[in-house]
Amino acid sequence: MASRTPRAASAAAAGPALSLAVQYGQEEARLPRWRLRRWVTQALRAPELAHVAGVALTLRLVGAAEGRRLNRDFRQRDYATNVLTFEYGADPEGVVGGDIVLCLPVLASEARAQKKPFLHHAAHLVVHGVLHSLGYDHLNDRDARRMEALETRILAEMAIPDPYRVS
Repeated sequence: MASRTPRAASAAAAGPALSLAVQYGQEEARLPRWRLRRWVTQALRAPELAHVAGVALTLRLVGAAEGRRLNRDFRQRDYATNVLTFEYGADPEGVVGGDIVLCLPVLASEARAQKKPFLHHAAHLVVHGVLHSLGYDHLNDRDARRMEALETRILAEMAIPDPYRVS
């Protein structure tokens, strides 16, 4: 049985190679690039994603007007939603691409309404978007349970409580 070198084990624990672009359509001081990258990286470390060779994502933070326009134009729903993910699949080298759009006013409003810290809810939506970009979905109960369990475990590793637990 071949053993892993410390470097190979370290690379496996780090998750797939990541190319992340962050765009600010609306500024939010609590969401600097380093924090968003940390959340994306944490999501990609999940053992279930070990098969992913690499990930190329764009994460865009937007206001309500842009969020509403994107949701209307691409999902035919005329309201701003918290997170939109555009999944592009894998290229010939196995690098998965996607765009994740976070609507900051909706994120902030939901955090207040659910009595959650803003950063906890933001981390959850980033992780949720990353998983969508990798093909996870919640269109049926089985897939929803699978995705929610993975989100909950990833967030727990960041000391963030289960976002689906009602208190």
